[in-house]
Amino acid sequence: MYKAVGSRGSRVSRVLWMLEELGQPYEFVEVALRSPEAYALNPSGKVPVLIDDDLVVTDSAAICVYLGDKHADKGMGANPGVTGRAEMDSWMHFAQSELEAPLWNKLRHRFLLPKDVRVDVGPAAAHDFASEIEALDRRLTGREFALGDRFSAVDVLLGDIGGWARGGRFKVASDTVNAYFDRVLSRPARARADANGGSF
Repeated sequence: MYKAVGSRGSRVSRVLWMLEELGQPYEFVEVALRSPEAYALNPSGKVPVLIDDDLVVTDSAAICVYLGDKHADKGMGANPGVTGRAEMDSWMHFAQSELEAPLWNKLRHRFLLPKDVRVDVGPAAAHDFASEIEALDRRLTGREFALGDRFSAVDVLLGDIGGWARGGRFKVASDTVNAYFDRVLSRPARARADANGGSF
């Protein structure tokens, strides 16, 4: 049985969602960010972490890719070959490095950084996020899901980011992207993941 380690309402939500989509049994282990338990699993003290027997995998995108690869028969991993891997990597890097970055920047300055170094990044974060939504709109043109006509690990990551953006009241000024977020966030596996520790 997998162990999904993290704190409620954190990026562990995407790990739980992925496991629910794959129909894999797991235990959610609640551990706080930068706690002794987190440092014991990840030198940065960050969660989520996936424990699969003796293997410890960190970073939510890496975990989702690993699970998609390990359970390839479920059809949530990359398309075949090196080109399929490159396509998935491109999407995953876009999701974390570009689409999610403004959300993370605002969260850090609102809640996580020491008060004496916080600044108001709200307007800049909103501007950057709007630009990335435009990019996502173009990427999704003619596609039901990121990789085409099938739901994959990429959609778990993008959908989770979309849920975070909506919760943080970031404007999503694209009918295409809003319809996509509606489509992926309404999946039953997402609701099960939230109920099992993915949300507060």
